[in-house]
Amino acid sequence: MDLIIYVLWVTYFFSLFFAVFWLMTFLTEGIGIKEKKLKKFPLISVVIPAYNEEKSIQESIKSVLKLDYPKNKLEIVVVNDGSKDGTREKVEEVIKKNQDWKIHLINKKNGGKGSALNAGLKVIKGKYFVCLDADSFVQKNALRKLLPHFDRKDVAAVLPALKVSKKSSNLLQKMQHYEYIINMFYKELMSKLDCIRVTPGPFSVYKTAVLRKVGGFDENRNLTEDLEMALRLQSYHYKIIQVLNTHVLTIAPKTLKGVYKQRNRWYKGSVLNTIKYRKMLLNRKYGDFGIMEMPTTLISGAIALILLFSLAYYTLKPIIINAYHLSLVNFDIITYIKSWVFKFHLLDLNYSLIAVGVIMFFISIYVLKKSHIVNKEKVLGFGLIPLAFYLFMYFFILAMVWLGIGIDLVLGRKQKW
Repeated sequence: MDLIIYVLWVTYFFSLFFAVFWLMTFLTEGIGIKEKKLKKFPLISVVIPAYNEEKSIQESIKSVLKLDYPKNKLEIVVVNDGSKDGTREKVEEVIKKNQDWKIHLINKKNGGKGSALNAGLKVIKGKYFVCLDADSFVQKNALRKLLPHFDRKDVAAVLPALKVSKKSSNLLQKMQHYEYIINMFYKELMSKLDCIRVTPGPFSVYKTAVLRKVGGFDENRNLTEDLEMALRLQSYHYKIIQVLNTHVLTIAPKTLKGVYKQRNRWYKGSVLNTIKYRKMLLNRKYGDFGIMEMPTTLISGAIALILLFSLAYYTLKPIIINAYHLSLVNFDIITYIKSWVFKFHLLDLNYSLIAVGVIMFFISIYVLKKSHIVNKEKVLGFGLIPLAFYLFMYFFILAMVWLGIGIDLVLGRKQKW
């Protein structure tokens, strides 16, 4: 009993510490990066890795064709990574209808996303390498908003805001909308402290020379090659910048199974890559990234599991006690009910833990509101019910993902792209 309380206190301490840390960062550093005007139009190479993406690949390519950028300064390379569906045929249709564009198709054996990206990296000619997932769609002004931030030599990547597409319309997808909006808010704060740990597949822009210098993307079946690349860039002390004034839309998983599979890959990959780059963990040489951001994934996973097991303990404990007492009267339910006495005293409540919970709740509400303001979204844009489910239920979904990750790691289960 006492041990559980102590563990909960440690969990609440870290939860409150990180919440207050980023809140203070927001209050002192503010949010938003000064907009800059694009003066030159260098050659840009957009690489789209695709594996069984026949349903969305054409729309992804078309979103690139609609970019507000000179046509002769844009090349598109689609890498078909051994798809078993009609991805190849869908891409060929787009190429045939847009022969005045530089669109190239590479067909290769399945080797994973990192291998697909490197296949594109080998042939492109652009000064900047842009990765676009085949299920994502870029905003028209993206390049004009992102490229001006490469005005410093140490900037290796610039990232747009990532939002859930309006096509993602069921309750689970709407809940993910809130998660993405809040994550973008935190990512810009992380950008101010050079703490970004992932360069997402949807339209992250890199300096091509830097990618080649650091050896390209990890091809060793890395579950999160975008996170691995961000960690590698951080290990070389390059800067990664997050902006919110342009965005890319992505289609969120619409089933619990889909969410579980995606988040299991993300978080498991994050754990494995943290271990891979453990030399940066709590290392002052890497500044706030090493001290604050590197431990975050491991601590977040631990917090989720501790809270999940604590909830299970406090839920099951009275059930087990009542079952035991019921067995003492040979499961005579009528007699047991007659002898049962309701016992509740306000003094029995742990007000210190309740106070921490209340503080965390109000901080969460504050961040929720601010994140929607800076992302120019309405808090109730998807309705009250999805918001309520996100606030009170989404944690349990993610906690179950962490539980699954723990089991997978113990059993040595492997996962493919």
